[in-house]
Amino acid sequence: MTQSNAVDTTIPHSARVWNYWLGGKDNYQVDREAGDDFAAKCPEIFSLAKLSRQFLVRAVRHLVTDVRIRQFLDIGTGLPTMDNTHQVAQRAAPDCRIVYVDNDPLVLAHARALLVNTTPEGVTAYVAADMHEPDQIVSDAKNILNFNEPIGVLFMGVLGHVADHDEARSIVATVMGATPSGSHLILWDGTDTSEDLVRANADYAATGGVPYIPRSPEQIDGYFEGLEKIEPGLVPVSQWRPELRGVDTTAVDVAGYGAVARKP
Repeated sequence: MTQSNAVDTTIPHSARVWNYWLGGKDNYQVDREAGDDFAAKCPEIFSLAKLSRQFLVRAVRHLVTDVRIRQFLDIGTGLPTMDNTHQVAQRAAPDCRIVYVDNDPLVLAHARALLVNTTPEGVTAYVAADMHEPDQIVSDAKNILNFNEPIGVLFMGVLGHVADHDEARSIVATVMGATPSGSHLILWDGTDTSEDLVRANADYAATGGVPYIPRSPEQIDGYFEGLEKIEPGLVPVSQWRPELRGVDTTAVDVAGYGAVARKP
């Protein structure tokens, strides 16, 4: 999420670039050029984008079908593409309620137009809030979600945009601190395990786009402090309970680590 209040098509935008990597159409030439330049330096980025979305699908489906969670708070939603959180959740349980959070006007405009209920029983809503203000996010989300019942909280590849790691940890802790026992955190972020990814992100920041900082797996593990990670713990997103038909995702090595954890 960015701090901008207007759509600027003269510099690349991380949400639009990510949309391009996922095969979406909500992007501009400047984003495609930045995305191609990034991919030339870090070819794995297309795999990381797709595998991280597949991680979201598996994790959300698990929480709905196996844990029976019916509420989700997706912070830093990005632009709609395929298998968005509400679609995955409401396919598994039509009465799921989903709140998307972002503060970018382009993201919110597309979200309101494209992220609509897939079922009459469900609720899909949007909160315009800054990720750096977690108390405000919780306050606004309480108008839609029941914070007396377990909630699935998602931070999907967005915390690298928070420059200070301690602040990023505080954001996660504040949101999870407001949720009741039985809530779950679904989180992944880019890691510094790939020199290509680190270098490509540094070059991307020079374009004027919002910087993204890959962090160590140990730093990402810190986001789960006080929570109980479920099996297999913190792993590359391709290795979190792979269920793709005919595809061995564990053979794909990507610099994005994620986990799902329960609040005791």
